[in-house]
Amino acid sequence: MIKMDLFNPNFDVWNIIYILLIFVVMPVLYLRLSYWQIVWKLEEVARTIDSYLANAEKIIIKKVSKNPSKELKESIKHFLEFFTIEPVKLDPYGIVSKFEHITNLAEERYKYFVNQIAPNSDVETKANIMMGLSGAISLNFLSKVVKHYLGLIKKTKNFQLGLIFQLNMPLIERASKALLHGTEALTNGWPIGDAIGNLIGASLVEDGKLKEIEEDTLLGRRKIKGKEVYIIRAKGPGGRLGKLGKAVEKITKKEKIAKIITIDAAVKLEGEETGSIAEGIGVAIGGIGVDKAYIENIAVKKKIPITTIIVKMSEEEAIQPMKKEILASKEKVLRLIEEEIARTKEKGKVIVVGVGNSCGIGNNKKEVEESEKKIKEVIKIFEEREKKKSRFFSF
Repeated sequence: MIKMDLFNPNFDVWNIIYILLIFVVMPVLYLRLSYWQIVWKLEEVARTIDSYLANAEKIIIKKVSKNPSKELKESIKHFLEFFTIEPVKLDPYGIVSKFEHITNLAEERYKYFVNQIAPNSDVETKANIMMGLSGAISLNFLSKVVKHYLGLIKKTKNFQLGLIFQLNMPLIERASKALLHGTEALTNGWPIGDAIGNLIGASLVEDGKLKEIEEDTLLGRRKIKGKEVYIIRAKGPGGRLGKLGKAVEKITKKEKIAKIITIDAAVKLEGEETGSIAEGIGVAIGGIGVDKAYIENIAVKKKIPITTIIVKMSEEEAIQPMKKEILASKEKVLRLIEEEIARTKEKGKVIVVGVGNSCGIGNNKKEVEESEKKIKEVIKIFEEREKKKSRFFSF
């Protein structure tokens, strides 16, 4: 035990230095070192996301032109700053129509820009470029957020803020990597995880007799288990989401509908298996809720039962190229759809809504076979990439 007696001539001054070092200097030094370690980590993540963003821009530019001009590069870079402002929610009356108006305007702006930069591309390629741009815009925003907090932490020397933001870094890194892969997939017309509902919907269409019931939205018809079934999904193989809500509303106003079945991807919890399936009640459509509101309103008005089948995956898997576990869920979901239709005793027709991005997905069962081949090819591409990375890091 250290005896602190300053008036004792035998008292060692090194005792004071030792106490100051342990209880004063070390805590301050530790906080300072921790602060710089956090800043260094944030700077590293910011550089990584910037490299992802640069790669995403290159992917889009390469799709648009083999010999891009400086003006084209600057035009695409400028468009990545595009944003939409959600409408006021103070008065909830009419909020759905407000959201619909804003999303329609944003979609028109995307189409106009893609027509400007890729006037000679076909319609499906333009749809894919639009989807690729949306992924790159999200990645650009994520990069700006990280840089904002990095600058704020460095400016204020706020250790607590840096610590809080550092805790979220693993999630931000996962999201940024997924957005890069998603941008690549959407731009090149590769099916993503979120396309599973659309793929299953297309698999139900056995012939090519399809009608465009709403903008970018297809309607197919067939009999399943003795019931007349309408199949609604976004038009492929270009990347689209369709106007599913309006399409369901239009049919329901004209026909006697016994049941509405929606099929979609859903976010899994950690510990749940990718590609696992669940059944429930309600409308399984993500996004801001416009399509969901249309279906719910007409279903309530006409007292139509709504059931849903979901395929589970992580948020990152939803926007990345479709995994084999997700693709493997297709046959089981098709069986569940047949069982659900067979259980429908009410008189009337059944609507099946294949929800999800149509990127890389054909419009009927025959075309889906080609889409599945493409999915397997892309899976091999990414497996090869992972093998190359593992060989590189093994040295």
